[in-house]
This record gives sequence, C-alpha cells and structure tokens, in this order.
Amino acid sequence: MNEPCKCSVKELSQQLKDKKISVRELTEVFLKRIKSEADKTNSFLTVCDQLAFKQAEAAQKIIDSGNGSVLTGIPFGIKDNICTQNVKTTCASKMLEDFIPPYNATVVERLLKNNIVILGKNNMDEFAMGGSSQTSYFGGVKNPYNLSCVTGGSSGGSAAAVAAGLCPVSLGSDTGGSVRQPASFCGVTGLKPTYGAVSRYGLIAFASSLDQIGPIARSAEDCGIVLSAIAGKDANDSTSQHVSDVDYCSKLGNSLKGLTIGLPKEFFDDGVDNDVKTAVLDAAKRYEEMGCTIKQVSLPSLKFAVASYYLISSAEAASNLSRYDGIKFGYRSTNGETYEEIIQNTRVEAFGDEVKRRIMLGNYALSSGYYDAYYNKAVKIKARIKDEYNQIFKTCDCILTPTAPTVAYKIGQQENDPVKMYTSDICTVTVNIAGLPAISTTCGYDKSGMPIGMSIVGRAFDEATIISVADAFEKNFERKGAEI
Repeated sequence: MNEPCKCSVKELSQQLKDKKISVRELTEVFLKRIKSEADKTNSFLTVCDQLAFKQAEAAQKIIDSGNGSVLTGIPFGIKDNICTQNVKTTCASKMLEDFIPPYNATVVERLLKNNIVILGKNNMDEFAMGGSSQTSYFGGVKNPYNLSCVTGGSSGGSAAAVAAGLCPVSLGSDTGGSVRQPASFCGVTGLKPTYGAVSRYGLIAFASSLDQIGPIARSAEDCGIVLSAIAGKDANDSTSQHVSDVDYCSKLGNSLKGLTIGLPKEFFDDGVDNDVKTAVLDAAKRYEEMGCTIKQVSLPSLKFAVASYYLISSAEAASNLSRYDGIKFGYRSTNGETYEEIIQNTRVEAFGDEVKRRIMLGNYALSSGYYDAYYNKAVKIKARIKDEYNQIFKTCDCILTPTAPTVAYKIGQQENDPVKMYTSDICTVTVNIAGLPAISTTCGYDKSGMPIGMSIVGRAFDEATIISVADAFEKNFERKGAEI
C-alpha cells in the first residue's frame, strides 16, 4: 500500500473501499503529519481534531454500508475564507481573528453530503489579497519545495498543505489566479472553474464578479472528482448556474488526437523566464506527439489585463469590505469616542497594509471625476478580453500558457514592491476577467528544482476537456516530491 500522504484522492478512496485502511486510521495519519510538519510551512491556521474524528466515524459507517462516494472519508483542508459552521474562519485577518460562522458555505455542505473529513483551515493572504501568502496576519506560508520561498497566493496554505502531504486535497478560491499560481509554485494541480459553475455562498467576498472556489489536489482527476461534487445551481447565489450532476472526469482517457491547442504569443514574451518558457513549449511538443494540433494565436489586450483586473477587483473590494466597521461583528477598536472614530480606528488597527492599499485604490477609482477615467475603461477592457478569447475558441479547443512568468521567488523579494507583485499575475488574470475555466499542472522544474506550472484554459463550462488534457500530460510526467 502506498504511503497515504503521497496518494491521490482516487487511490485513498480505493484503499478505504478495500478495507486496507479505516477512515479513522487515515485521518490519524494526516493529523499526526500536520502536528509534526505543519509549522514548517505555516499552512494550517486551525486544526479540527475532534470534528475530524467525529466525521471519520460517520464516514466509516457509510463505507461499511456500501453507499459511499469517491469522496467519502477523504480528508480535506479548507481555505480560511470559506465559512465552516462552528469552526473559526479568519480570512487570515485580525479583523476576523475570532469569527466563528453559524453556517457552512454551500461547497462545504455539498462535500459534507459526501461524508468528507475536515482536517482544518488553511492559511492564506489576508482577505485573499496578495500573490505570495505573506500578507496573513498570522504569518506567511512557506513553500515545501524550498522553505525560503513563497507559495504564491492567495491560496498558498492550501497548495502548500497538499504539496507537503498534510492533506490530499484542499478547497481554495481564485480571484485573479489564487488557486492556479500557488499550485504552480508548489508543484500540485489547481482548478479554477467557470464563473458561476460553483456557488460562492459562504465564500467571504473579495471581488464578487471575479471570485470562484476551486480545488487544489495532486492530480487533474482529483480536481475533477471534487468539482463534480461541489458544482451546480444554488438558490443562495444568483450567479450560480445549472451544471449539477455533471461528471467532470467523463473525458479522462479519451484520445487527444484532433484537438487544437492555442498558444497565445503574448504569453511567451521577454517577461517570462526562459526556464518557464522552455518547459511550457516542451509540453506543447508533447501534446503534438499525442496527436494535437498546436496553433499560434493572439490575445492583444493582455498588456492591459493587470491594470484592468486591479481596478475592477479593488473597486469591488472597497465595496465588499465596507461591512467591517467594528459594529456588527469582527474586531472592534477600544479607541475612539464617536461612531466615526470607532469605525476609523477599527479599520486602521485590524486591516493589513495590502488590504488598505486595495481599499484606497478601489475607492479612488470609483470616486467622482475618476470613475470614467479608470473604472469605466477597465470594464471596457474586460469586454474586449472576453471577445478576444471568443475569437480564439472559434478555432481552438483549449489554450496553453505559463501559469506564472517565474517560479516561486524568495520570501521578501517582492512583498514591498506592489507593482512588481501585481504584474506577476499577468498569466492568470485574463481567465477571471473572461469568466473562463483553467487548470494549472506541473510541466517541469527550473535549474534549482522549483516547480514550473502550465495553464490549460477552456471554453466556459467545458471543464471536462481541460481536465482530460491536463490528465493526459500528468500520466506521462514524473513529478518530483517536495522537501518535506
């Protein structure tokens, strides 16, 4: 039997079904590993021992009755901006340091119907704002491949936990690449579904028109299994779509012969490291060997994407975070005599620098006299990017790009240079702007052994295709393990 911490969801499910290990024993394996190894990466903020064992007992009964699903008894990590009933959900912020939600997010409810086991909540960038997972109030996350490097963000704790073998799968959230970039930096697989495919109810909002919950796991197949469980219409989220009962693994194993993959030339310019460029282009050659047609395409508006994304997301963040006033819930300052002073001091004391920066940028972009000059132009760029993707998909079945222009960089290297950090999102933000699905998987390693990720972008609600394309590559690619 393979070591559980190195197994996929599918492998663990089979071991549970074959009685090679019990759910409690599997849960103990991961909880012991979290206890001994999690501090190295700082990837867990809350560990739910008692809850996990209670859920393990219930899951075992379901398996014994022969009625379990593939996910029954599988241990999960949950990003700490996804609400979990009676379990602390902090958004890695002082503002919500002691917040305990009275309800579960819809995705959590759907996973619990499959009798999963929740191990705990994963660390992240504060309120999902950041590209390194270093803005957390509780300390930054470290990369299991090199503890002196970042994990990417904002779902860095989720990616690090999976890469380090602390959980086989975790739910993250992706606003501008926050599932895919950490997956790339940590050498795992991350899926950002189509906007609306998965309910956002219970996801603490950053930018509502861009946010999307997605899985981070050890394989594309595992991501497909999880997506099949969490996708679908939800009465609590008016933007969610009727896509339930879809088997996102239905195309696995199908021949890729005849598939056309687009390579947008703008994603391979001088801003992308040579090691990254080489690894992704080598992956394109492998797809050619599998019978795919590789076609050069163009996304001319890519140069405007980062500016458009940060204006739109910051404007929405400024609106969404206005609810944190120290009155109804969350942190409240003890300084100030008037209502206005309490609100002001609460936000000054409880928000980190990156959150404040984006709130200020968002309010500026929405203010009188600047709305047309900034926010309105950003929305027009959003529409243009959607049109350009639509043109590409008239002749291509999917698109192949680097997930990030570099591998994981050293902690402290970019955190004090917001412009440099924001531009590192260049390869991921257009997918959120256009509301498309994309999956990142490892396609190589640089000279120092750090993982390189490639992204496969698909048509809206065609996750099954990109999952099968990623799976075909993974079947013929040997991943290297992390340091811990």
